[in-house]
Amino acid sequence: MPDAEQKTEETGKAERRDFLYYAAATTGAVAAGAGIWPLIDSMNPSADVVSQSTISIDLTEVAVGTRITAKWAGKPVFIWRRSPETIAKARATPLDDLIDPIDYTDENPNNAQDMPALDVNRSADEAGEWLIVIGICTHLGCVPVGQNGASVGEFGGWFCPCHGSHYDRSGRIRKGPAPRNLDIPRYSLGTDLMLTIGA
Repeated sequence: MPDAEQKTEETGKAERRDFLYYAAATTGAVAAGAGIWPLIDSMNPSADVVSQSTISIDLTEVAVGTRITAKWAGKPVFIWRRSPETIAKARATPLDDLIDPIDYTDENPNNAQDMPALDVNRSADEAGEWLIVIGICTHLGCVPVGQNGASVGEFGGWFCPCHGSHYDRSGRIRKGPAPRNLDIPRYSLGTDLMLTIGA
């Protein structure tokens, strides 16, 4: 009989030991999760970036030939209401003259597939009046100049003063170390000239 009591007592001790082990492990996991959560949460975009993930701009007051800059998701976006002469020059450029003749979908998410970097595929409307590009040089991330209509470089678009990249009237790289054309943000442009970037 003492053996049965001893076995029962040992079983009870083992069950308590297992319970304490699982309770300690659970408490440790909860504590670790509580300690790691602030680190994980800090990797989320800040509120000001989230609030700018989509912006809307009324373009009705933008005159032909005017370039404006908007800030979207911490990046400058160049918006240009081009003149008929500018459009004609941009559309007269053959693909063979381009360093980067293809716009991939990650460079222009408005296209459902990779497209030739023709002006008609890069402009926001069929007529080509509106050009919308992200104003960050694709070489090392400098902001090209030319939004004021001066320092537009050799091809009438933008010039990056950091390392001498020249972009044309469609935002395509034409000269310098930049490997590809200026990226285009996802956007929608309504007939009422309300531009939504990030849509």
